[in-house]
Amino acid sequence: MIKQSSLILAILVLICLGCSEKSSTQIDYPASEVFDHDWALGKIWEDGKAEVAHYDAEMVVYGKIRKFDNTYITVKEEFNKAFNVKTDDYKRDDLFSVMKVNKFARFETENYPYHFLTSLFFKREKPEQLHKMTHTGQEWCGNTFKQFELTPSGYSYDYNSYFDGYGDGQMEIEGTNLLWEDQLSYLLRATKFEDGLQFKKDVINAQINTKTRKPKVYQASFKVSDQDSLWHVRVELEEGKTNTYNFQKEYPNLLQSQTTWYGYNLSLTSVSRYQYWR
Repeated sequence: MIKQSSLILAILVLICLGCSEKSSTQIDYPASEVFDHDWALGKIWEDGKAEVAHYDAEMVVYGKIRKFDNTYITVKEEFNKAFNVKTDDYKRDDLFSVMKVNKFARFETENYPYHFLTSLFFKREKPEQLHKMTHTGQEWCGNTFKQFELTPSGYSYDYNSYFDGYGDGQMEIEGTNLLWEDQLSYLLRATKFEDGLQFKKDVINAQINTKTRKPKVYQASFKVSDQDSLWHVRVELEEGKTNTYNFQKEYPNLLQSQTTWYGYNLSLTSVSRYQYWR
């Protein structure tokens, strides 16, 4: 009886360990010739504060340009593997560090306001590989929620919206080396900037919207150019669809401005570091 109980206990332990490993997928990411994997390990991210950047923003909704303040919050956090979220217990033995990028927007239309909050998470040493992303959109027609989590083969996509056919579901996205259009404002800060640098990557289309349809993958071309006081990055997703990003030359290479093919444009107005949660 004792041996049988011990065997059952061992099996339960293995099952629990398996669940923890699944919730925080470990994937080896290859060394990069174009991105600095030590970028997020700088001491600035250890000061217990968040970088809070405000942008004059515009987005095309219902065929018109909507202007608003867009806040980007970048901060280091500790996740636990069991739940794949920020931990409350810092004595756990399953912790790992991530960089969180929150993007908050509120803007008006003729009939009602929109609210967007997008949270992106990256392991500090892997700026190329999105670890997790959630997005919520609210307006008077309803709520939209999307979650993308890294798996051994790609990403698990869970969604819930008020659209017929996409109300509540789940799908798989194949590929662990994919970039995301929504991560480029963060990832490109870690570029090994050099005038004339060019490279190609597969990029998933933007998810900051209320749509929950199957994501599209672009075969994108990147080109870096030195524009005196700024690094300029041009991203051609496909013919007629081009984004541009401008970054400060000094570390931590803050995004100064962006333009996108679908009309989501930014221009930096202010930045500060503080504990916004207090």
